[in-house]
Amino acid sequence: MSARISALLLAAGVLALDRATKIWIQRSVSPWETIVVIPGFFQIIHTENRGIVFGLFSEAEGLLRTAVVLVAAGGALLALIAWLWRLPEDPPGRRSHTRLALALILGGAAGNLYDRFFQGAVTDFLDFHLAGYHWPAFNIADSAITVGAGLILLDLLPARRNAASGGR
Repeated sequence: MSARISALLLAAGVLALDRATKIWIQRSVSPWETIVVIPGFFQIIHTENRGIVFGLFSEAEGLLRTAVVLVAAGGALLALIAWLWRLPEDPPGRRSHTRLALALILGGAAGNLYDRFFQGAVTDFLDFHLAGYHWPAFNIADSAITVGAGLILLDLLPARRNAASGGR
C-alpha cells in the first residue's frame, strides 16, 4: 500500500473516531452536563463551539461567522490534502514524521469542518484542570491536530540544529 493511501486511511480513521465520540457525547450527555472522571483533573462536558480555535469568532453574527469559518477551514483542508499528496517519499536512512503529522491534522480538520458545516458548531467534551489551571474543552479532532503539529515541530528541530552547525 502506498504511503499516500496509508496517510489518507489514517486521516479517515481519525475522522471516524472523532465522529463516533461526538455522536456518543451528543446522545449521552446533555449540553453543559458535567461528568467528573478524575476529580480536580478530568471531566467530560458537552459544549458546542460556534467559533474557531478556542472560540475565536464565536460572538460574530451568524452568516459572517459561518462564512469566515467555513472558507478558512475548507481552504486549510484543501491545502493539507495538496501538501500530503505532493510530499515525496522519505530518503533512505531518514524517517520523517511529516506524512503521519499531515494525516492526523487532515483527519482532525475534517472532523471539525464536518461539525461546522452540518451542525454550525463543533462539539467539545474533554475538559482538563491542573493546579487551578483550566484548559478549554476540546475533542478528538483537536487532539489529532495538536499531535500532528507537534510531530511537524519535531521534524523541524533536527533540521534546524544541523543547519546551524553546518551539517555536522
